Amino acid sequence: MAPNSPTAPILFDRALLGARLARAQRKGAVTFLLERAAEDMADRLLAVSRSFSAAADVWTPDAGVADALRGRVGAVETIAFTESEALALAPESLDLAVSALALQFVNDLPGVLAQLRRALKPDGLLLAAMLGGDTLTELRQSFAAAEAECEGGASPRVAPFADLRDIGALLQRAGFALPVTDVDRVVVRYANAFSLMRDLRSMGATNVLRERRRIPTRRATLLRMAQIYAERFADGDGRIRATFDIVWLSGWAPHHSQPKPLKPGSAKASLEAAVKSTKR
Repeated sequence: MAPNSPTAPILFDRALLGARLARAQRKGAVTFLLERAAEDMADRLLAVSRSFSAAADVWTPDAGVADALRGRVGAVETIAFTESEALALAPESLDLAVSALALQFVNDLPGVLAQLRRALKPDGLLLAAMLGGDTLTELRQSFAAAEAECEGGASPRVAPFADLRDIGALLQRAGFALPVTDVDRVVVRYANAFSLMRDLRSMGATNVLRERRRIPTRRATLLRMAQIYAERFADGDGRIRATFDIVWLSGWAPHHSQPKPLKPGSAKASLEAAVKSTKR
């Protein structure tokens, strides 16, 4: 599927996203999630028993991942964020493609994964982290309840997040071999909902949905949201919890050396025989 093809719904305003990421960088971005992802990515690559001579870091919002790869990878090309989802990567030009906390804001994720697959040499690796799963579930629930009470209905505020099964299926659809997904759940505590929202602004991660409401939220709705958040998601000391699910995905460009699944009917022993042997 081509990037931004007619069949890919346009959920995100990437021009607005770029402006908010730039503003966050100018004012001092909050980077604790990116730092965690960069450290984890370096650890995951250490577990891979091969070297990489050419890598690309795709749209990661800061230099932390590229810095973590230096010395581990021969050369790292940093691909800066653009409004377009087309990647100017030559076919079979990379041993490694990485991305941290950027792919959750892609409109055509199948198309981007397909582009990355084409850019990898045989036996090249894609390793990426994106927000998914139950990320910001507390904020979503609190806003929905507050708007239902104060305004008679909810508006789109927090982006939809993909789950593990969806992402694993997309990796297979894009042609990756040996796809793997897992989740690193990070629970952060804040004094109140407004402290959380300040951090989200400083991450450049506020609402960039195309169908977002274009008028300011009523003060009464914001105050009720914060109250509901504290009632439902606070610990004993009064501090609230905010969930961030960092979904990790990896896959390899196919190569003849990789393990292959057995063909149906090729097993040397039957399951029935194995079960009978355990009953003796």
